[in-house]
Amino acid sequence: MSELLVAVLLLLLVLLAVIAVRAADLLLAAIALGAYGFVLSLMWAAIGAVDVAFTEAVVGAGATTVLFLATLLRTSRRRSPAASPVRWLALAVALGTGGVLLGVTRGLPMWGDPASPPALHVSPRYLVRTLEETGTPNAVTSVLADYRGYDTLVETTVILTAGLGCWLLLSPGRK
Repeated sequence: MSELLVAVLLLLLVLLAVIAVRAADLLLAAIALGAYGFVLSLMWAAIGAVDVAFTEAVVGAGATTVLFLATLLRTSRRRSPAASPVRWLALAVALGTGGVLLGVTRGLPMWGDPASPPALHVSPRYLVRTLEETGTPNAVTSVLADYRGYDTLVETTVILTAGLGCWLLLSPGRK
């Protein structure tokens, strides 16, 4: 059932991405991207990455959609046509990047593999020794705040900087 759900969500993601890219009305594109973020958060939850799902729901489906809609209130809803060579170059770069990413995934262990290195070395330590090493009874909190504290700090700084930049761009008085 889980693999079927993931396949359906992936199909929906592709459909929403095509709608967002092909839409001439930027309001439709913003709504499609908000839906894309929501479906992506469902995808993360379906594969067991609940912390990433929560972040995607808040940032990808929530805050980003609100910022897109606020920008559309200050600008035009219609997209100006782009030059054709730029579109073909963008398509080539996107397909090339996708091909490289698919090629790299061949070397990764299968999803859910109990013999993968993280399942054998990192995860058991986090679950067994989290209370004695961090003093936090919740394993997810200890991973995000203690074991991966610098990573979480940098992610928070990036989100704060992006939000501040959007606020400065959208603030009244800017031309």
